[in-house]
Parts: sequence; C-alpha cells; structure tokens
Amino acid sequence: MTSLLHLDSSADSSGGSVSRQLTALFARTWRARHGDSADYRYRDLAAEPVPPLDSGYCALGRRVEQEGRLPADGVAGLAADQAEQRAWELTRPLVAELLAADTVLIGAPMYNYSVSASLKAWMDRVNFPGAFTDPATGDQLLRATRVVVVSARGGAYGPGTPREAWDFQTPYLRAYLESLGLAGQNLRFVSAEMTLSTLVPQLAEFRPLAADSLAAARAELTALAGLSGPAADTGLVTTGACGG
Repeated sequence: MTSLLHLDSSADSSGGSVSRQLTALFARTWRARHGDSADYRYRDLAAEPVPPLDSGYCALGRRVEQEGRLPADGVAGLAADQAEQRAWELTRPLVAELLAADTVLIGAPMYNYSVSASLKAWMDRVNFPGAFTDPATGDQLLRATRVVVVSARGGAYGPGTPREAWDFQTPYLRAYLESLGLAGQNLRFVSAEMTLSTLVPQLAEFRPLAADSLAAARAELTALAGLSGPAADTGLVTTGACGG
C-alpha cells in the first residue's frame, strides 16, 4: 500500500505558518492523486512534542550497540529497568511509522539557521542504534524511501545570496537523512524564501522575490506530490522567525 508520513514542526499553528501551508498543499495533492486506499499518517511535532532523550534511552541504546545487529522485537528484552522500557515504548512507534512510509514529508522551517527543537527531538529519538538496518543482511531499510523536506525562511539563503553560507539547515538535514540509509537521489528540498518580507517594513523591497519564491515552491510541491516514485534533488531553493 502506498503510504505518506506527514510531519510538521513549525511552532506557529495559527494559520500563518508558510511551511505548514506548503506541506498541507503537498498532502492534499498526494491524497487526491493516490485516493482513499492510500495510507496517510500525520504527526504535529509542535502540538505533540516527542520527549527529548534521557538516560534510559542512552543506556538501552548502548546495550543494543554492544549486542550488534538486533531485530526490533529483541530490543525490549534488553531493557534493564522501567526507564529503559519507557524509552523504547516512546521510540519504537516512531521508528515503525518511518519504516512503513513510502514517502516522508517534513515541514522544517528554518529557526536560527537550522531546524526547530521539535523536529530535532524527533530526529534524535528515531535515530536509535540499528533501527534502520536489516539485522540479517545489513541492508539499509530506508534505501527506497522518498523524502520531501519543505522549508520556509525569513531571509534568503539560496545559492548566490550573501547568506548562502549561513544555511546550516539543508546540509545538516541531508547528512542526517543519508546517515539513516536514505539514498541521496530520493531526497528533495524545497524552500520558500524571504517570508518575513511581508511583515518587516525594512524588507518590503524583497516582497516580489518572496512571492516568486513561494509560487515556485507551490509549483514544485504540486508536481512532486503527483509523482509515484523517487525524485532526484535538483537543489531548488525558492527562510527565520515563526513565519515559518
């Protein structure tokens, strides 16, 4: 069954979040394309935060690493106490959700040149030792998974802009996702830039740029949502405050 995991991480749930608007567009288009039979799962990481890592998670993770490759069903048996059991109970559903998805849609507004705390907490927890490696073969279980990362940025951080080098978000997310075993050609990053220009008077001259960037992002996401297979990242960049 075709499946989509939709994650939002913007702190702004009032309707003003650009990243939420864009991920909603992708999700609507995808669901219309694939019909009611497709599996759609939504997780709002800001409204229902993933608990940060604790000693129980760390202790269980180290024990699993010492054991080597271990099937998911065997992890609970290594838990030494209630804290470790609780850590796995919080972690396993998130891992299973990610493994079950053919496509993962991540709303990732730029906060202080990187990702939001809510998204970072999810990233930390799902990256449990060995979770995405087949214990029998060593194969990467996410190799064929397609990921679309949607970012909104208050300023401009694309290629050729003065603050291009300040974009720690895209390379960070790419490195993280590839470390989970995702194939680089299955990752796509789409951004809407200069979102704060509609709010900040000093940035008013950049409003046409922001409008063009948003339109390009909408067009790109609509096209991507209509695809059934992996899509290569062309590096399109079309970023900030809670405007994300």
